[in-house]
Amino acid sequence: MPVLAWILAACLAGGLISVLLASLVAFRLQARLVPILVSYAVGALLGAVFLDIVPHLFEETRDPGGTAALILAGLLGFFVLEKLLLWRHHHGGEPDGVGAIPDADHGHSHDAGRSGWMIVVGDSFHNFTDGVIIAGAFLADVKLGVVTAAAIVAHEVPQEVGDFLVLLNSGFSRSRALLLNAFSSLAAVAGALLGYFALSAAQEWVPRILAIAAAGMLYVAVADLMPGLHRRSRLAETVSQVAFIGLGILTLWSVHHAVGAAH
Repeated sequence: MPVLAWILAACLAGGLISVLLASLVAFRLQARLVPILVSYAVGALLGAVFLDIVPHLFEETRDPGGTAALILAGLLGFFVLEKLLLWRHHHGGEPDGVGAIPDADHGHSHDAGRSGWMIVVGDSFHNFTDGVIIAGAFLADVKLGVVTAAAIVAHEVPQEVGDFLVLLNSGFSRSRALLLNAFSSLAAVAGALLGYFALSAAQEWVPRILAIAAAGMLYVAVADLMPGLHRRSRLAETVSQVAFIGLGILTLWSVHHAVGAAH
């Protein structure tokens, strides 16, 4: 199967799965499920970074110090970008680390659709960037691409839940909110195509893109998602969080070995 076909299939399937799962949760307004999804996403992101991307980079590079420095620079870069509001995975969200997710009992008031359209624009840019990252991972190694796409889907689901609920509370109908979420997910395909043709012509940039991708995924897990989990500190909630973080890591470990066995 050609690499481009793998990339397009991963982006289309990932977008479809994340939007459908998010809408399934959001349609029922089961906001209590979001922390569980976030915990799972944290584990999936950390698993992808530390079990696949980083080992692959250090196996392939002749300059491990430079690679580590690029990851470090990427973390600082994402911090600065978020401070400048140029890139925010939880577009316009509350500072609780789980994105713009309205409280299950106290929804946000309608704002003539302003926050909803901000969500759509921001999410489209975010998905476009994810497409570039997926393309870079597949160009480096098909197994790495599958694992990276799986991790991106895992962290997309809780974010899409938040986006969907914000759209509803911004005055959009359920059907229109679902349609806009699906449309914004197609930006990943555009990003993947650009990434494939650009990186195919400049293979030496693939490791750099992967290092920045690792930094971005690590930043999202540790800086954006984990702080929100700390706000739920009861023992039962903590045990649940640890369990689902572990499940996310185990899932990515299983995908890694399953794809590796297939090759």
